[in-house]
Amino acid sequence: MRRLINIQPGWLRWPLALLPFVLLALLYGIGATLRHAENPDDKVLPPLVAMVSAVERTALTPDKRTGEYVFWSDTGASLQRLAIGIGGAVAIALVFGLAIGLLPMVNALLAPLTTVLSMIPPMALLPILFIIFGLGELSKVVLIVVGVAPCLVRDLALAVGKLPREQIVKAQTLGASTWQVLLRIALPQALPRLIESLRLALGPAFLFLISAEAISAENGLGYRIFLVRRYLAMDVILPYVAWITLLAYLMDTALASISRRVFRWAHGAGHQG
Repeated sequence: MRRLINIQPGWLRWPLALLPFVLLALLYGIGATLRHAENPDDKVLPPLVAMVSAVERTALTPDKRTGEYVFWSDTGASLQRLAIGIGGAVAIALVFGLAIGLLPMVNALLAPLTTVLSMIPPMALLPILFIIFGLGELSKVVLIVVGVAPCLVRDLALAVGKLPREQIVKAQTLGASTWQVLLRIALPQALPRLIESLRLALGPAFLFLISAEAISAENGLGYRIFLVRRYLAMDVILPYVAWITLLAYLMDTALASISRRVFRWAHGAGHQG
């Protein structure tokens, strides 16, 4: 008798992965149909036709006032902020994570501070960031950095701290300096973990981005969602939310693919994700 724990999906993997999405789409379609049967003017669950029309209006039709394609200009603005913020967070994580994990003196100095900073709710700092950096682009980018960097630093430091001590001792025995140990032993083994941590940080990073844009911005995905909410324009909001989700998923998939291709040794046989 085969145990459930030993049954592999095989060719059923993709059908099983798609099944929940199909069921959700069916449930939404049924719900939208029922609500519009009772009230044709209902805006809470817009039909698919209305959402397609909204996407066509925002993505394929230039704005009469600015001449821009609103959907794509919002996407570009948000992705630019996100890229700068995540890039800054990764740079900070590499510098401080490696130092804290490898150097005992730096660990004693900064590890407690990093732990405390990672516990601070970033959204609680948003008013402070707006006061210090103003309402422009810098405050939005800084919020992403502040929200993501401490957790990346802490996770990377823990990963480096768990490296086999024998590797470091052998390298020093062969004459390696601290800098060489950092670059040739700690860094290559820490990069796969950094990518995994970054994948987990994508969701919070988008949350901080959308929140900052909702409060103070002139464009962006979060700005547009909170702009049209006053009109109950769910036909615009839902496609934007779906688009944000798709962007995050594509980024996650790209990072996973890069990790598997560049750091094959870090992924065991049968590794998924």
